[in-house]
Amino acid sequence: MVGQKRFSKAVVIIGFLLPSLAGLLLFQLIPMLSSAVISFTNWDLLTPAKFVGVDNYTEALQDEKTLTSLKSILQYILGYLPSVLAFGLLFAVLLNRKLRGIKLYRIFIFVPVITSWVAVSIVWRWLLNGQSGLINYLLSLIGIQGPVWLQDFVWAMPSIIAVSVWKDIGYVTVILLAGLQDISDDYYEAATIDGAGGFQQFFRVTLPLLTPSIFFVLVISLINGFQLFDQVLVMTGGGPAGQTSTLVQQIYGNAFQSYKMGFASAQSWILFVIIFAVTIVQQQLQKRWVTYDR
Repeated sequence: MVGQKRFSKAVVIIGFLLPSLAGLLLFQLIPMLSSAVISFTNWDLLTPAKFVGVDNYTEALQDEKTLTSLKSILQYILGYLPSVLAFGLLFAVLLNRKLRGIKLYRIFIFVPVITSWVAVSIVWRWLLNGQSGLINYLLSLIGIQGPVWLQDFVWAMPSIIAVSVWKDIGYVTVILLAGLQDISDDYYEAATIDGAGGFQQFFRVTLPLLTPSIFFVLVISLINGFQLFDQVLVMTGGGPAGQTSTLVQQIYGNAFQSYKMGFASAQSWILFVIIFAVTIVQQQLQKRWVTYDR
C-alpha cells in the first residue's frame, strides 16, 4: 500500500515536471551536446561534416578577430559593471524611501528592462546619430560639436556601455531594493543608539548586509556582459573597424553568414569555458566579502 502511494506520487511529480524537462532536453541539453560534437568538425550545413579534431579550437585561439572581440568584451565589462552597480545602488537607496508616488517611480525605472533590446537599440541609434541625432542637436544649443558617436573609435564602446547601463539599471535596482527591504530595522536602531550617523550606517550596516544581493547582480551582470550581442549588432554592427565586435557576434557571423559551423561551435565553447571559469572564481572570492548572517 505504501509502495503504491509512493509510486503514484512519483508519477504525479514526473507528470508535472515532464513538460519542463522535455523543453530543457530538446532546446538546451541536446543542442549543447550537438554543438560540442560539431566543434570538432568542419561543417558548412550543406556538405557532410568532416572530423578535424581540435583544429577549430586552435584556430579560434589564434584568430585575431577572436582576440579583438575578447578585448572589446573586457573593455565593455570594465565600463559597464561599476556603472550599473553604482547607479543601481543609488536608485535602490532612493526608491527605498517612503515617498509619495514611490511606486510610480519604481515603474518608470523598470520600464527599459522589459523593452526589447532591438527597439531600444534602434531608438538610441537615432539619438546618437552624428548628423541628425537629438543628443548632438542638444549639445549644439550650448555650443558643443558632438562626435559621430557610433562611428567614432573613442566613443563607440562608451556609447554601447551607456545604453546598456540605461536599460539594465532597473533590473539591478529591483534586486538591490529587495535586498535593502530584507534588512531588519533592528540593525539601524542599534547603530543609532551607538551614535552612528547616516553615512556610517550605510557603510557599516547597509553595504555589508547587502553583499548577497550585490554578489548576485555581479555574477549575472558578468555573464550577460560576456554575451554582449543585441545592442552591438543593431547599433554599430561591430564597427568602427571591429572596435565594438564581440565574441557572440563573431559566433553569429561565422555560423549564419560564413556557415563555418564547426569553427563557430568551437568559439561558443571557448566562451562557455571563460564564463564558467569566471563564475567559479567569483564563487570562491565571495567567501571573503559576502555576508550572509542577518
